Amino acid sequence: MNFAMEEHEDNNGGDISQKAKKHEGKHDKPKPWDDDPNIDRWTIETFDPSWNESGMLELSSFSTLFPQYRERYLQEVWPTVKSALKEFGVSCELNLVEGSMTVSTTRKTRDPYIIIKARELIRLLSRSVPVHQAIKVLDDEVQCDIIKIGNLVRSKERFVKRRQHLVGPNSSTLKALEILTGCYILVQGNTVAAMGSFKGLKQVRRIVEDCILNKMHPVYHIKVLMMKKELEKDPALANENWDRFLPKFKKKNVQQKKLQTKDKKPYTPFPPPQQPSKIDEQLESGEFFMSQKKKSAKTWQEKQEKQTQKTAENKRKREAAFIPPQEPRKQDTKSEDGDKDVAAMAMSLKKKAKEFGKQKLGENVNAEVYIATAGEPSKKKSKRRET
Repeated sequence: MNFAMEEHEDNNGGDISQKAKKHEGKHDKPKPWDDDPNIDRWTIETFDPSWNESGMLELSSFSTLFPQYRERYLQEVWPTVKSALKEFGVSCELNLVEGSMTVSTTRKTRDPYIIIKARELIRLLSRSVPVHQAIKVLDDEVQCDIIKIGNLVRSKERFVKRRQHLVGPNSSTLKALEILTGCYILVQGNTVAAMGSFKGLKQVRRIVEDCILNKMHPVYHIKVLMMKKELEKDPALANENWDRFLPKFKKKNVQQKKLQTKDKKPYTPFPPPQQPSKIDEQLESGEFFMSQKKKSAKTWQEKQEKQTQKTAENKRKREAAFIPPQEPRKQDTKSEDGDKDVAAMAMSLKKKAKEFGKQKLGENVNAEVYIATAGEPSKKKSKRRET
């Protein structure tokens, strides 16, 4: 009996497996348009109102809040938003009391996806995107992505620093990313709003997350994107792997400055000595036993002393402005040369004086030589006068 039951169970299991095999790959049959080279599956066709002439069966609406500082701008710009959405049969409402924007479909709406586009439009407007740029999201070829970056980093200082890396000096990094990805990027607060194609938005999300998580600096991503742009121009490399051409960046651990830690004092179980109170200090100085009149006189005297010191200091500061600065003395080479000449002249005069003294001694001995030598300079003087 047991054998018969087991056999019956085996038969049932076999039937189930056969049924499963029978249904496997039911929808994987080859289609006639799979191998058609004329069909481009990535093109986004523009919506034709003739595809949905009857309109929408149900009305749907979306609303979003906006910050208070955007209230004035939205109030000025709302007529242009209203006229842009009216072309697609979508109504919009601005509620200044609640601080919200609402978009909803009407009976004139034909495109079923336009309400999602309208929702993205009001989300972009609430995140400080200009109206002339935000309206472009209503086109079928333009998509948008709002990347939340506020929760990726705990430290606020690191978050601000890394967000600045994304923007760059004078927004140069952001402009380079916009050119290479073909997307509009706006960094505002804790979010990054991007508008463009699906491919560009995917690149922007990866770059932003890598920057905030400190995986790779945006400048390195820019280098990679520039090399890919160059490789796209070569048709021979269209079906090849580009990893061998792209640069590989290694993360370097920069040595941070060590914080100067104070030397810990040895642990003592006893508490520090109690500091004397104000009354204790007054008792020591004897001020506690003074009368109120003497106390007030003492305080007034201290006040006067402080005042005189302050006035003297202010006077000194005022007079310091009128003191002329010390001019740097120029070391003239001529004066040094003149000093040397004077010293040389003094030495020569000393030598001449010695020689003259010796000659005088000789003159005392020999009078005839003295007379002969004494008469020579007078002749020279006379000759000079004659000339």
